[in-house]
Amino acid sequence: MQSVLVIALGGALGALSRYGLGFWISSRWNQGFPLGTFIINITGTFLLGFLNIIFIEKLSVSPLWRLGIGIGFLGSYTTFSTFGYEVIMLLERGSLLTAGLYTLLSVIIGFVGVALGVGLARIL
Repeated sequence: MQSVLVIALGGALGALSRYGLGFWISSRWNQGFPLGTFIINITGTFLLGFLNIIFIEKLSVSPLWRLGIGIGFLGSYTTFSTFGYEVIMLLERGSLLTAGLYTLLSVIIGFVGVALGVGLARIL
């Protein structure tokens, strides 16, 4: 039960952070490029990679903290961070084909999913 509460708290903070930063950036940048989402995804990717290494290899941080920050906060801040981290871990393990396939399928199927969702929403 502790894990669920820690993840929920981290998730709430991550979602609020994403909203706040996205709102702040979009209120200052109204070009065609989605800069807010781009910055959020890039910072989330960086933070997940950085903090996982620090927490696991350098500091031996409690699994509850790792759940709260990695799955909770960064998971709601952006899911792209998890994707990026997983691809790098596959590459580091020498799973080049799996990493390539995961990347390709995630991007293509992700776009297909978005297109299907947009299409369905426009039909309704």
